Amino acid sequence: MEKATLALLLFLLSSSTVGAKSTIEPCSGTESCPALLGYKLDADLKVSEVAALFQTDLLPLLAANAIDASLPGVEQSILPAGLFLRVPASCACSGGIRRSVSTRYTVRPADTLASIAASVFSGLASAEQIRDANGIQDPAALDPGRTLLIPLPCTCFNSTDNFLPAVYLSYVVRAADTLPAIAVRYSTTVTDLMNVNAMGSPSVLVGDILAVPLPACPSMFPRYASDYGLIVANGTYTITAGHCVECSCGPGNLNLYCSPASLSTSCSSMQCSNSNLMIGNFTSQQTSAGCNITSCNYAGFVNGSIVTKLTTSLQPQCPGEHQFPPVIPPPTTVVHESLVAPSPSPSPSPSPVQTGGGGGAHLTPKTSVPGTLALPGASAASSPAGSASQAVCVIPLSYISAVVFPLVLAYFF
Repeated sequence: MEKATLALLLFLLSSSTVGAKSTIEPCSGTESCPALLGYKLDADLKVSEVAALFQTDLLPLLAANAIDASLPGVEQSILPAGLFLRVPASCACSGGIRRSVSTRYTVRPADTLASIAASVFSGLASAEQIRDANGIQDPAALDPGRTLLIPLPCTCFNSTDNFLPAVYLSYVVRAADTLPAIAVRYSTTVTDLMNVNAMGSPSVLVGDILAVPLPACPSMFPRYASDYGLIVANGTYTITAGHCVECSCGPGNLNLYCSPASLSTSCSSMQCSNSNLMIGNFTSQQTSAGCNITSCNYAGFVNGSIVTKLTTSLQPQCPGEHQFPPVIPPPTTVVHESLVAPSPSPSPSPSPVQTGGGGGAHLTPKTSVPGTLALPGASAASSPAGSASQAVCVIPLSYISAVVFPLVLAYFF
């Protein structure tokens, strides 16, 4: 069956039942990948409260949103309701599909499955998904103090999009969103989004969850490294090696750059053997044949130790000082602006940061400083094929013959 026909069939199946559509990736095995969840705050929350809600590390949360982690008391900063954040998630293979299953929520008085899904988790999970994941027979009998598993949507697609490195953002469609507006916001195309999500038409409904590919810098760490598969979205940072190393992507290229984290305390040696260079440092010498460059690179975190690699290369020109993505202080206001306004592209000079989801924190970031965190917006994309289906179901087209129809039947009948 052709891609367009299959995508349209699944789209029609999903449209015939009540609920939003979501892109789901079938999987097997135990490997996970880095992914991002698009989360819009329903109420004012401290940075630490957002991290606790998703059971994620504070520093990667700050890194994924370009918030300066070196500011005193940054974890107690209050983020405004309506702010759109990117929440790092480990996208696991659970029950034959990709999803994040590390988030737990303790029920409070007056909570309902609907309020937990819509308000607490901003539509990233549905009441039905929470009910099914926890085997709840009577949703009306939800006891305060009960701990619930919250299944959250994510995709890997081999961390590529059109054969180029990518990190996938799970984006919940909001009122007045259109696919062209979402494409512009994330510097991609309607065609790319339709291919990734296997959509038969560019129509989207409030509550639909799209997989949005963000260009990224991949790592080349060995499989036995604990941070094997690390990949960083363009214009952002991540923290690894026990908070000792930060890696950034961009601006200007998609080459991963790692250096000592400014907030690190007790770390193993970051110096390359037979050299006085630390990770992120290089020396250069111009010759008649070109520029001889010797660099000390981060090569993964193995058995609690930082692995370094000294490399030499000959380049046409000697590089200048490395440019870092800019960072911002914690946003304090949300500016609602045109939904078709693009997010800024990474560039050496500071630029405003604009959030998605219909509103944005419109702030001028500080000048970037080596060893701090940052993030302008997402940039261009390229794409694998997924497919759209009901409230939990969208299936990559590469699985057409073996997986697609069994999954559709399992989720809809």
